[in-house]
Amino acid sequence: MDKTEQTYHVPVLLHESIEGMHIQPKGIYVDVTFGGGGHSKEILRQMDKESRLFSFDQDPDAEKNIVNDDRFTFVRSNFRYLHNFLRYYGVEQVDAILADLGVSSHHFDDSERGFSFRFDGKLDMRMNKRAGITAAEIVNTYEEERLANVFYLYGELKNSRKLASVLVKARSVKPIETIGEFIEIIKPLYGKEREKKELAKVFQALRIEVNQEMEALKEMLNAATEALKPGGRLVVITYHSLEDRMVKNMMKTGNVEGKAEQDFFGNVQTPFKLINNKVITPCEDEIQRNPRSRSAKLRIAEKK
Repeated sequence: MDKTEQTYHVPVLLHESIEGMHIQPKGIYVDVTFGGGGHSKEILRQMDKESRLFSFDQDPDAEKNIVNDDRFTFVRSNFRYLHNFLRYYGVEQVDAILADLGVSSHHFDDSERGFSFRFDGKLDMRMNKRAGITAAEIVNTYEEERLANVFYLYGELKNSRKLASVLVKARSVKPIETIGEFIEIIKPLYGKEREKKELAKVFQALRIEVNQEMEALKEMLNAATEALKPGGRLVVITYHSLEDRMVKNMMKTGNVEGKAEQDFFGNVQTPFKLINNKVITPCEDEIQRNPRSRSAKLRIAEKK
């Protein structure tokens, strides 16, 4: 593993996910979450000369990790536009699609990005700094009920209403602009022993809302289902229950809601066949080397 990759993001479940892609000669592959390039570099290592790899990332910082390889195409875009860009490059169907839905270590470790409560900085959290609204804008402009819904749905926080109420009261005195100010306001709501865990949920909820992660994931999964050729693989690494539920539903029923359609004989009509019935998780050795991999879950399905 090279230095850039290591400092930007340590690829999670690398061997298991690449093996799950079932790389074949003359294949067309997609990595919808390029990041530090760890997974993409391993895919390229296993590809033959006639194969192609398209890697997506909307974050300008990820562009520093671009690979110089004729078989490689970097797509500066959110993965929700997977369908549009494959069509733009004249690609009808692909052999495997990989998604590692984790936030890069780089984002957590860069105080300027506002992803982590460990540093002070601007309350931003945008994956794409060129577009969209910031976490500060959400905290300062959303109505109380809408703010409470964000914390409840995306952070699964039991005290979401209280949290929203405290923020609305504080912002009426002075706009909340930095991580330090934000934490100072909400810290009293949590006891010392649960503080870190609860703050992580609060920050997760805001990050999901800022980047429209659930909507983007739904669009990508639908596009991926369409783009895969029969026998093609969908390989997804998730990190929290909300995204994992969507991926599991898509693989089991063909839609993110999990609405199972059955044929005359009661068989579930799904475009996928599960490759691993039991979810794959990192081994103890990987968790020790990379503690952020602890919550990772790998699911693999094959298009029928």
